[in-house]
Amino acid sequence: MGRIVFFILCLLISAVGFSAEQGRIRVVGIHDPITPVTASFLHRNLQEASRDGDRMLLIELDTPGGLDTAMRSIVQDIFASPVPVAVFVAPAGARAASAGAIIALSADVCAMSPGTNIGAAHPVSIGEKPDKVMEAKIVNDAEAYVEGIARKRGRDEALARQMVRDSISLSAEKALAGRVIDLMATDRSDLLRQLDGRRINRDGRELVLKLAGAAVVPAEMGMRERILNAISNPNVAYVLLMIGMLGLFFELSNPGVILPGAIGGISLILAFFAFQTLPVNYAGVLLILLALILFIAEIKIVSHGMLTVGGVIAMVLGSLLLFESPEPYLRVSWSVILVTVVATVGFFVFAVRKVLQAHRNQPTTGREGLVGEVGVADGELTPAGGKVFVRGEYWDAWSEEPVTAGEQVVVDAVEGMRLRVRKAGTRD
Repeated sequence: MGRIVFFILCLLISAVGFSAEQGRIRVVGIHDPITPVTASFLHRNLQEASRDGDRMLLIELDTPGGLDTAMRSIVQDIFASPVPVAVFVAPAGARAASAGAIIALSADVCAMSPGTNIGAAHPVSIGEKPDKVMEAKIVNDAEAYVEGIARKRGRDEALARQMVRDSISLSAEKALAGRVIDLMATDRSDLLRQLDGRRINRDGRELVLKLAGAAVVPAEMGMRERILNAISNPNVAYVLLMIGMLGLFFELSNPGVILPGAIGGISLILAFFAFQTLPVNYAGVLLILLALILFIAEIKIVSHGMLTVGGVIAMVLGSLLLFESPEPYLRVSWSVILVTVVATVGFFVFAVRKVLQAHRNQPTTGREGLVGEVGVADGELTPAGGKVFVRGEYWDAWSEEPVTAGEQVVVDAVEGMRLRVRKAGTRD
């Protein structure tokens, strides 16, 4: 019995040792603009790769670019990583543009799939356009930054500078010929086959990549990261802002409803979080707020549609100015603006119509609600007075013409606690 237990323990130890020897290759996919959420996601995976002793971390990249601060954070994490990092621009049709190009250059190994491109890393200012001196400073800083990265990784410094200075973009074939990237691969399997046994230089020491037999493990964003990444989309942030403002308006208009206020508050908080990762122009926010105020004023003040027209103009201008960036992925799409503006205006136009109808309708309660009601004379009714039965109640009443008991009467006016009536069917 003891020998059997010993044999089983040996097998378990051997299996654990084999698993540790086999190792893992962690694969991180980046297929969206570079944002602080992307930087946080990659930072977490680099830490976990170092803790778990992964053989390599592979970034599969397809991005139009992103924020400079997030890009620099990622580059710093890649340089500080004890685990080798490879960037693979894939699949065919993908790109590593702007911030993505600089991230690719910073990797230990940079590879591209045929039909992809890299470059166009000229810095783009967000918000107000800087003057020529400031713009020159920004470009010079970015150029020196990418030159240092290329020198550290042994890549062509002149082409790297041109990506920033002249915003050039290279195909995979030209990037390989110009020593901007290290190799080309058709897919992930082809890339890993070529990398196995490859020697790379890491901080002055040579390292051999041993990838044969290593398990390929894709890394996925957690629920928190997926939510934060989704709301960082300009279209989603814009819709959240509108929902938040409308929700708070409903709550303030009808205190105690609670649900619109809760939804509005949550939406505004999420929108303001997203604004941290987006080029927000707060003049746009103020214009949207002004539009809502004008729509509300239209309900309170009859302006024959002038306030609504002003609100539509303010909302459209505010929506266009909300995210001020020359990059399409950092702006709200026209279709989202159109649907949101039409839906908001449609709602307030509907509300204005209902308010006007309510004003035009005859009152149905109180003293004013009695005028026009039909009742029955309870007895003889003369100019001196008598009794009528109206709306389930007996009232003192009088009529300019005699009315016999049981005849129908119509209320013409309420005078104190008496009703002035006339025979039904006669005009006042």
